[in-house]
Amino acid sequence: MNIKQRVISLITEVDNGKYSNIALNDYFKDNKLDKKERGFITEVFYGVIRNKIFIDAMIDKRAREIKKDWLRNLLRISVYQMTFMKSDEKGVVWEAAELAKKKFSVPVSRFVNGVLRGYAREKDKEISELKENGRFDILYSYPLWFYEKIKADYGDKTEEVLKSLKKIPYMAVRVNKLNYSENEFETLLNKMDIKIVKKVDSVYYLDSGVILYSDEFKNGKIIAQDGASYLSVKVLNPKPDEKTLDTCAAPGSKTVLIAEFMENKGEIMALDIYPHKIKLIEENCEKMGIDIVKAVKMDARKLKEQGKKFDKILVDAPCSGYGVIRKKPEILYSKGIENVEELSKLQYEILESASQILKENGELVYSTCTITSEENTGNVKKFLENNPDFEPVPFEIPENVNGDFDEFGGFTINYKEEILDNFYIAKFRKKGE
Repeated sequence: MNIKQRVISLITEVDNGKYSNIALNDYFKDNKLDKKERGFITEVFYGVIRNKIFIDAMIDKRAREIKKDWLRNLLRISVYQMTFMKSDEKGVVWEAAELAKKKFSVPVSRFVNGVLRGYAREKDKEISELKENGRFDILYSYPLWFYEKIKADYGDKTEEVLKSLKKIPYMAVRVNKLNYSENEFETLLNKMDIKIVKKVDSVYYLDSGVILYSDEFKNGKIIAQDGASYLSVKVLNPKPDEKTLDTCAAPGSKTVLIAEFMENKGEIMALDIYPHKIKLIEENCEKMGIDIVKAVKMDARKLKEQGKKFDKILVDAPCSGYGVIRKKPEILYSKGIENVEELSKLQYEILESASQILKENGELVYSTCTITSEENTGNVKKFLENNPDFEPVPFEIPENVNGDFDEFGGFTINYKEEILDNFYIAKFRKKGE
């Protein structure tokens, strides 16, 4: 199969609702490809998804109607190559026309040739006009509502934010210090000729994802986890023999990290509302050699009913996910502002519920993997106003992680950070006698 046909099938899967990272990982597991082929497929696949609004705008200006998804995806791949890669434009046009001829007919091949040659002639002018007219929503491929939301929240930093969220992500894994060491892991990376892009404590950003196929990953010596997610647990700082609650735990990467901080001593309750996700938590704990976690199917809004109180609570709430657009670019095209509003309400309900079962002098961390003000600072402001028995707790962030603190001491890893996911972390203490 032609390599572009492979990409077309993958993009079609995402258009039909499959997460991009799952689609690509599944494909690479099932197909043996060399490094060059994997690299090309990854770049073009994610590149088309990241830039879909721009690409479709360019295609739609030159084609009234395209009924075949396969054909549209062929044009998308070609426009991406011509705009964002150092590809020979004539070669791109020729190959696309040949693929269309083999798949459909000579007239369809001529249509593809005409659309792409027209774009090649006019693309520089098109891009300049978008910049001059301030159409950054199209230029950087964002729904108009999202662009306007970012503009309202970030003002003159809007373009920086939009560019930041489209950067290519790196693979991030964390060393499980309960049964592995950083020195051992770095020795493995040298053997596999994998470069370290950035390191945040025990989290490594790598220039290759092949580490996920290693025995060390399969045996739980390392786990896929972003540094931002890691920091939410580090800020919580759970200790051995404490009782800790992870309110929205699946798939369990933060749960096992909590256990690591606790040296696998004490008690952790990990919640999710779906039975299959409870199984994921249990599997992750078993894989990582953790035995102090009790995974429970429960709606975190009903925590008071379970009767226990906790020393530490992590509320890593369900969110819109706009901090991980680099890894899951397709989420931009499936949600609207109404989803943000619904989620901010849900997040607040979980935060309120969790606060009721925190012990006096206990500490709680609220975190999200998104950047909207409603889901982050807005919820924290509301919570502190409604709960005078809670106070913000100052915390430190590693010097090599960039972002900003808000007026309540919450920290946003934002557009200033080149590598980590965008993320929000706030910490509170329940006042005691």
